[in-house]
Order: sequence, then structure tokens, then C-alpha cells
Amino acid sequence: MQQNNGLDKNQLISFALFSMLLIGFMFYFQNKQQNDEQLKDAKNGTKVSQTVQQNQAKPAMATNLNDSLKTTSIQNIELKNKELTLGISTLGGQISTVQLNEYQAYNKAADKNDKPLLLFNKNNSAYGFQFKDKTGKVFSTKDLVFSPSQSGNSVTMQANVNGATIQFIYTLLDKYTVDFNVKTLGLSQLIQDQKANFVWDYNVREQEKGRSQEQTHSEFNYTFNNYKSFDYDGRTTMDEASETLNWLAIKQQFFGAVIEPQNGFKNSKGNQEMVEEGEFLKKFNFNGQVDLVGNELNQDFKWYFMPLDLKLLKSYEGKNFDELLPLGWSFIGTMNRWFFIPMYNFISSWGIAAGWVIFLMTIFVKIILSPVMFKQHKLSAMMRVIRPEIDEVNAKYKDADPMKRQQETMAVYRKAGVNQMAGCLPGLLQVPIFYALFRFFPNMIDLRGKSFWFAKDLTAYDDVIKLPFHIPFLQDHLSIFAIACTAVILIYTVMTAGNIQQPTQPGMPNMKVLMYIFPITFLFFLNTSASGLSWYYFVSNAINILIILVINYWILDEKKIHAQIQANKQKEPKPEGKFQKRMREMMEKAQEQQKLQQQQATKGKKK
Repeated sequence: MQQNNGLDKNQLISFALFSMLLIGFMFYFQNKQQNDEQLKDAKNGTKVSQTVQQNQAKPAMATNLNDSLKTTSIQNIELKNKELTLGISTLGGQISTVQLNEYQAYNKAADKNDKPLLLFNKNNSAYGFQFKDKTGKVFSTKDLVFSPSQSGNSVTMQANVNGATIQFIYTLLDKYTVDFNVKTLGLSQLIQDQKANFVWDYNVREQEKGRSQEQTHSEFNYTFNNYKSFDYDGRTTMDEASETLNWLAIKQQFFGAVIEPQNGFKNSKGNQEMVEEGEFLKKFNFNGQVDLVGNELNQDFKWYFMPLDLKLLKSYEGKNFDELLPLGWSFIGTMNRWFFIPMYNFISSWGIAAGWVIFLMTIFVKIILSPVMFKQHKLSAMMRVIRPEIDEVNAKYKDADPMKRQQETMAVYRKAGVNQMAGCLPGLLQVPIFYALFRFFPNMIDLRGKSFWFAKDLTAYDDVIKLPFHIPFLQDHLSIFAIACTAVILIYTVMTAGNIQQPTQPGMPNMKVLMYIFPITFLFFLNTSASGLSWYYFVSNAINILIILVINYWILDEKKIHAQIQANKQKEPKPEGKFQKRMREMMEKAQEQQKLQQQQATKGKKK
């Protein structure tokens, strides 16, 4: 049985038509009133958010924010000093454009740095504060339309939300610094939480020539524990639920954007996503909690948009900003800060080209390492002289136990006064130097854009030889500096490979083959690395070749070395060092275990 609701079909249609007509008239007069008020405000020189003010009583804030975009034009207020040009948008009251005036970005079409260097532009960055109202709905300042009031290099952005006032006050200071003061009034009437979330979405734009290298250096950096502790995350997610962050940075290879809250970010989380191609390198998202006082947000923040120059970073006392420059951990970073960077600055003060500065740096490093290198080459000469005796031992104990053969070989070295481990010292010294320079060249901003011969930027690869196809790891080019460096390493390897003893046990790798493979793999590494690094190692290995020739033909006399070895044999054997003793004891123990295993195996067969 159909229920009678008091309205027939015709009545329903009439009511619907009347309702639509009434709503139409309401929208018409509402829009007319809004347009009249806008014209009036424009004459008085004021620009305010119409929809937010007219809908204060509505609880559905998200609807208010969307409507505001229909009726209010978005403006950008410019602040400018020597270092920065900022654009501050009335949409969200946020910094929408950041240009570093004294630097330029890489232009792929022209193959040089001649584009404006923009950290924020074209909506690649959006940030704001999220609040939860008493109905449980979340609204964000990113969606509000603010009205601006500018005075010199300071601008006040103000928005009204259901009776509450939110102010963002930006003041452009010196040294790449922007004061960002947040004030609210009446917010306590809308929200019930004692916290707000600062949310920052940032798509990092490509600024340098080497995309993969710049992607590697694009990451989260942050400090905590009153600026004393530093950490970073270059992978996928960050989660610092238990720490209060003193500042958060999203840095690239040479530039960074830093936000510093007065009272810190709590319960901070972030994620990042690699972008394979296009103008952006990575997508970052950060969410950090800000405490409110009395349900009001009155806190000072600071933005820093700066080049990663060590001298500049250190000038911000107590901030620990110099950690933004990835010079390496512990001893490696200390070596760069107190040795390589001062050396580079000292030599470059002579007014010579950056490539020749690197050349002289290489020579100075070689001079410092020359005593160790001389010992290494002397040891190589001694091993060449003693090689016939080693070959006799290997032939004599060819069918003997491998441990026994190794013990006899070590006895020959000991009697001749040859310490095999002495040859490892130069190699060990080269490892921290190599890693320090691996960090130095791609991150030294003074080298950025500096050309040398066919390399247009010593912090990026040279690609004079372009390939019509893509090769994995090598990409679509060949670096001349990388090829030259690989060639001299190969020549050096050929000259020193004669001192390498061939394996005497089955299954052992052929060290000579491995040594020849190493320079080839080095090409794949250097081809996409900073050309300054390739140039340094080219010079370094070329000097190594000259040193070998000079030592072998003018300094070391193999006849005298042979006579010295024979004299050493006549003397009492030198007491074993701690390392040699441990090695001998380990070998003897291993030999005993091997014999015991053989005996047990023999007993098992008999049973």
C-alpha cells in the first residue's frame, strides 16, 4: 500500500521548479553583492578574501575555502635584496617563488649555466598549517586566500576563518634569511587540539648538469638535541617521532631550503620519491607537529634559501648548518674541512684557473706522501730481486701442503728483511684521501661552473664525445677526462703488475687479471662523476708513473738491493712483529686443524 505523503506528482514538480528559481535568484543577488563589494575594496586599495568573510557561520570550512578561489584573484607580492628575490602568494600566504640572484642554473639547450636559479616556482612548493576544528574537520592555511599589506621588505598576509584571524608576516633579511612570524587570534574558538601540523610538499627542480649525481645529493637533513645532533635521509622515508627537530632542510647538490621553527617540530615524518625524468629530481613531503599555546599559534619561524658554501654556513653561529655540506663522516669530513678546502682556497687566491689549482693540489699531496711512496717502490724492487728464490720455494714445495709452502715463503721474506705488509700502508693511506676527494669535488661550490679545457663545469662530467645510444652506467656520452684517467691507471697497473705473485693454490683468483679489470670498472664510475675528480686522478697517476721511472732508473740500484738482501740473510733473523707472529700462529693452527680433519676422514673410510 502506497503511503500518502500529502504531495502529488504535479505538486512535486511545481515545488522543484520554484526551488530552483529561488536558488537562482539567491545566487544572482549574492554574486552581484560580492562584485559590488570587490569594486569598492579595489577603490580603497584593499584586497580581502570575500568568501571566507561572508561564510563565517558555516561549519563546512572546506566548502568556504573552495568558494573563495572563485571570487578572488591571486596575487604575488615581491620582496627583493642582493641575494634573493621572493614572490609571496596570497593563496595560502606562502612563498611561491625563490630566486637566488647571484647564481644561475644549468641550461641543457645551451650546455651552460645561464638560466635563473629558482628553488620555488610554478607551484613546485606548497606549505601550510593544518588545524582540526571542533567538528573533527581539517582545514589548511594552504587553501586560504590572504590579503597583503606591504611595507618595504616586509609583508603581512592576513586571512579570516569563521571569526578567527591568521597572520603570516614575512621579512626579508640579509644572508639568505627570511623571518616568518605566525600569529592567530580567535583560533581557540574553532579548534580543540593543542597542536597543528606543518605540511610541506616540495618537488625539487633540477639545477645541475649531472642529473644522477644531483639526485644522489638531494635529501632530507635535520638537527635535533638543541642543534647538537645531525642526521639525514636520502632514501625513502624519515620518521623522528621521539626527537624535536630544530630545523629541517631539503637540500640539493649546491643549494638548500631550510625551515627553522622557534620551538621545533615534533613527531616529524617525511617521504621522498625519485623522479626518473623531466625538470624535477625528487618529490618530498614533510609533516611536523607544532605545539599551540591556549589553542593559538603564535610562533616565529625562519626560512633560509642558500648556497651550500662552507664559509657562509659557518657564519650562522650555533645552527650547525655546515653539516648540510656532505664532506664525509668523521675523519673524512675533517680532512676536507681542514686540509683540502683550505688548500684549494689558498692556491685559488693566486688567481689561476681552477683546473691548475687542482693540478697543484695533486702535486702537494704527492709531496706529502713521497716518503711512504718511496718505501713502497723500494719494497717492490726488493721483491723483484728476491723473486727467483720465491719461485724456487714454490717449485720445491709444489706437491706439499699449501700451508707448509706458505710458511716457507714467509721464511724467505723474513730472512731477506722484506716486510710484505709495508706495501699495504700506501694503499691504506690512499683510501681516505680517495673518499675525501670523492666528497670534495662534487660539493665544492667554488668549482661550480668553472671550466677547464673541454670540461665546462668541473663539478660535472664532460660530454664532448656524445653517443647516439644509451649504454648502462656510461649513459649517452664518454668523458675525455675519465678515458684519460683510465688509460694512465692501466699503464700504471702494467708497470706494477710484475711484482704481483701468481696464485699457487687451485681455485685462488689471479690477482693480475683483477688488477687489469679494475681500471676498466673505474671508467664506468668516473664517466658520470665530476670532471675535477677525473682530472685529479689523471694527474695523480701520471705522477705515479714518473715516480716509478725515476726511482727505478735513477734512485734504486737492484744490484745494491740484492747485496743488501744477501747481507740480511747472513744476519740473525729479525724478531717477529706482532702481526707476523699472529699470522704464523694462525697458519700453524689452520695446518693442525687440516691434519686432524684428514686423520678423521681416514678413520671414517677404514670403518
